[in-house]
Amino acid sequence: MYKKILAPLDGSEFSKCSLEHVKAIARGCQVPEVILLMAPEPVQYYGEASGGWMEDLKRQAKDAAEKYIAEVADELKKEGIPTNGVIVSGRADEVILDYARKNKVDLIIMSTHGRSGVARWAFGSVADSVVRNSPIPVLIATPLGCRIR
Repeated sequence: MYKKILAPLDGSEFSKCSLEHVKAIARGCQVPEVILLMAPEPVQYYGEASGGWMEDLKRQAKDAAEKYIAEVADELKKEGIPTNGVIVSGRADEVILDYARKNKVDLIIMSTHGRSGVARWAFGSVADSVVRNSPIPVLIATPLGCRIR
């Protein structure tokens, strides 16, 4: 049924709550490809940047994202889940939807941070945006009951 699962992660422990669902569905449906996607927000600075420190900051952010995704992908591969990692800079909801569409993803599995009220209004919700705008199925894992390591 599913040939390609997209699992967006943001580097938080909450985002990893979706991984148990990814593993169960990937195993149960014998999914040939799981893609871990991280979409770090672009580093922005509204001022004069001199001395190359801004480029250093961007490189450090990208290196950290690549290291994180590689570590999580290795964990899944050790459990027999065929996994690749992708880093795409941009607004997370837009990057997730665009990547899923362009790469013929069959299912998106992601976590929500579980914000509500003013926090949700102030910060928005990537998960809400993906659910509302995705033409493919989206499974949302909530942090309730998730063991944060």
